[in-house]
Amino acid sequence: MSELLNISGLSIRFDKGPLVVDDLSLSINKGQTLALVGESGSGKSVSALSVLRLLDERHADYPSGSITYQGEDLLKAPEKRLRQIRGRKISMIFQEPMTSLNPLHTVEKQITETLELHMGLRGEQARARCMELLALVGIPEPERRLKSYPHQLSGGQKQRVMIAMALANEPELLIADEPTTALDVTVQKQVLELLKSLQQKLGMAMLLITHDLSLVRRYADNVVVMERGKRVEEAPVATLFESPSHPYTRKLIDAEPPEHPVAAETGGPELIKVDKLNVHFPIKKDLFGRVKESYHAVRDVAFTVRPGETLGIVGESGSGKTTIGHALLKLTGATGNIQLGGTDIGNLTQKAFRPWRKRIQIVFQDPFGSLSPRMSIAEIVGEGLTIHDPDNQDQHEARVIRALQDVGLDPEARHRYPHEFSGGQRQRIAIARALVLQPELIILDEPTSALDRTVQKQVIELLRDIQQRYRLSYIFISHDLAVVRALSHKLLVLHHGSIVEYGDAEKIFRQPEQPYTRELLNAAFFYQTTTN
Repeated sequence: MSELLNISGLSIRFDKGPLVVDDLSLSINKGQTLALVGESGSGKSVSALSVLRLLDERHADYPSGSITYQGEDLLKAPEKRLRQIRGRKISMIFQEPMTSLNPLHTVEKQITETLELHMGLRGEQARARCMELLALVGIPEPERRLKSYPHQLSGGQKQRVMIAMALANEPELLIADEPTTALDVTVQKQVLELLKSLQQKLGMAMLLITHDLSLVRRYADNVVVMERGKRVEEAPVATLFESPSHPYTRKLIDAEPPEHPVAAETGGPELIKVDKLNVHFPIKKDLFGRVKESYHAVRDVAFTVRPGETLGIVGESGSGKTTIGHALLKLTGATGNIQLGGTDIGNLTQKAFRPWRKRIQIVFQDPFGSLSPRMSIAEIVGEGLTIHDPDNQDQHEARVIRALQDVGLDPEARHRYPHEFSGGQRQRIAIARALVLQPELIILDEPTSALDRTVQKQVIELLRDIQQRYRLSYIFISHDLAVVRALSHKLLVLHHGSIVEYGDAEKIFRQPEQPYTRELLNAAFFYQTTTN
């Protein structure tokens, strides 16, 4: 098996600072999958971006090492040669699709751009190839989605568009940086099986960067473990899981979520009660702005959440999970009855609802998109205090420091900016922003999707501890059913905006009544059942 990519003694630093990657060496053969694993900030994504020289070289420096692709040193290659390789020979699926997709261009234009550049496809040929790629990655109605813009797609759909773009030119090496982070479990399984089948068909090699070790166990051939920029272990996948040689590797393998949520008090008044919640999105309007056609995204949804209780909401991408969360916060229009503490808040104007926002907070799915790049971490976390508690400004800094400590971040970093943090660290900043106001209910929209397992477990334990201490309630939206199980007392299963199953979470996990729920659970525990 011939060598395709070789990284030898690579070191990287920014602005002459300390090394963020320190003497990294690895190699990938044709048709092989190498997994690069480690906690957030360990240097995985920086190492991957350096392969295609995608780091900002005004700030990034390579003090030592080489990156050779089929014998050609990419660190010494001119920009013209790199443009020939990027997207054609070596392609990349980025970790955050929202920031990687152009918000001003349609899906068709963005996929066609790479087809025109590298394959010379235009017009109907390019359009047919676009639809083929969208169908391959599991996007329904691909012809209609060609005209969609990124903001019209769910998080999972955006990630699938990124995968379609990366596969468009059938590259020899695919760098997949957390390729299934935003995907629900059924699509995750489909996409990984698709990548595996294309890899076998095309002889494609893959550098897989992930924090999901169950995924590594199933799909990788070899594994490199990184800690703080250094390679601490490299082994075939079977050897690594059976007998890891480094304590850090053992720590990663043992970082599994708890199996059950903290005990919740039964009975008592309802904190939030939702009945007949409906959300319609306009698709077509006439000349006078009247809606002629609309999409029914949420259909007659009803549920309750009591103090100290967690409601888990699960379902495939586009099922309406995030839309429900946004409707509760009046971030999207909805009809129906929404009561908080016995008060109907569903019909309040935006101005009248503003004081209620202190009681309901949200952690958004995309931490980079929801954090202002122009604000420091202290300003981001403390912004809610400035709005909702302006009379106690002398306490704001102490509360910001406490919130950062709660989510495992160094308070000394509060004067830095979001771009200086890894994806997992940015998600913890978003959680701190929600916690700082000490709300009664937090809507958590995929709050652990960008986190590696060790940090994910820490955040889960943090959320459980705070919930027990303050009887805090959560609405937990996620496609990671292992995490949902660790936090949820009730479970609501959605499909195409309608409730499929609702009730006690543990009972549904043990004995799902509906075929769709069983399909979700089978996909979620697919890796465990096939590797045990």
